[in-house]
Amino acid sequence: MKVSNKFTFARLIFAPVFFLLYSLPIWTGNKNLAFVSACLMIPSLIVMELTDYWDGHYARKHNEVSDLGKLFDPFADVMLNLTVFLCAFRSFDPAMGSYMPLVIFLLIMYREFCQNFLRMLAIRQGVAIAARKGGKVKTVFYIISGFFMLAAECFIRLGLVDLCNSRFGIDLRGFYPQVKLVIQIFYVICLVLSYSSFIDYLKNFGSVFKDM
Repeated sequence: MKVSNKFTFARLIFAPVFFLLYSLPIWTGNKNLAFVSACLMIPSLIVMELTDYWDGHYARKHNEVSDLGKLFDPFADVMLNLTVFLCAFRSFDPAMGSYMPLVIFLLIMYREFCQNFLRMLAIRQGVAIAARKGGKVKTVFYIISGFFMLAAECFIRLGLVDLCNSRFGIDLRGFYPQVKLVIQIFYVICLVLSYSSFIDYLKNFGSVFKDM
């Protein structure tokens, strides 16, 4: 496997690992495990998101740009970002509930599946659909939304909500609805960008499918 594809593969393998890292404290209710996960989730996800830059860098540096890479890279992005979105359905603090509405997750997931289906159809016609500017902007907002959600969740898991309540008498749980609203607005933006970029792909590569 080429160096660039190894970075992409690492991102793909990390997706289920991240899901377990996020979910195990919720399943077990263990506060120590929640604290450890809060210390690890954001740094490890930053490293995995950086692999998206590294795989492109090494692909260009070693002349490893290929049709496989053009398909493998966005596929790994989708798997990782959808995993982070899936985690947003539950918080360690039941009072926070879900960060992401189910309907938004389903619509984004449907869009990503349709996009991958189009890529497979295009390959049959000898065309590799690489990521376009709109798709890259969409991915950036996916990442921003994921990190914002994780920042709120890590604040809870580190025990800072309880600390503020016990030491300063400030009940931060009263701000949960506002925090959720801001995060959900980010997710709405992600939804809009995902479908606008999908329409852009259809406009630019629709001719590929006319003779099928």
